[in-house]
Amino acid sequence: MEFVSQVGYDKLVAELNEMIEVELPRAIDAVSEARDKGDLSENFEYHAAKREQNRLLGRIKYKQNVLAHCRVIAADASKADCVQLLSKVTVTNTKTNAHMTFTIVSPHEANIKEGKISVKSPIAQALMNKRQGDLVNIRIPAGMIPVKIDEVKI
Repeated sequence: MEFVSQVGYDKLVAELNEMIEVELPRAIDAVSEARDKGDLSENFEYHAAKREQNRLLGRIKYKQNVLAHCRVIAADASKADCVQLLSKVTVTNTKTNAHMTFTIVSPHEANIKEGKISVKSPIAQALMNKRQGDLVNIRIPAGMIPVKIDEVKI
């Protein structure tokens, strides 16, 4: 079971509805059109359309599974004094004095451009349950990053 925010849950539902109501009918139409073009054994267009339809059905099944096994967590349910899921964390790299701010979210909501990192990432794993003022060494593929937690808020 994975925890997601209400916003993340709503986004997953919208993506699933888009796939079922828009993309799937389009894929079914493409298969029908290609089937009408003749011999299926040598019809590349038919095989490509069928592959796309199967890929889409797999994505739909995956999203349905995620939604069936996730639990929506309210932001106010988390402890504000330590790093948890949905915490907005500001840290300072003690070597370079660089500041970083990000929100820890479920893997399905992660988006580095929006400053959202997965709870399963090495950075989030190292910071979980730590408090403001704590010094933490984060192990990443490039080595160790020493950081100080400047702020934790929900």
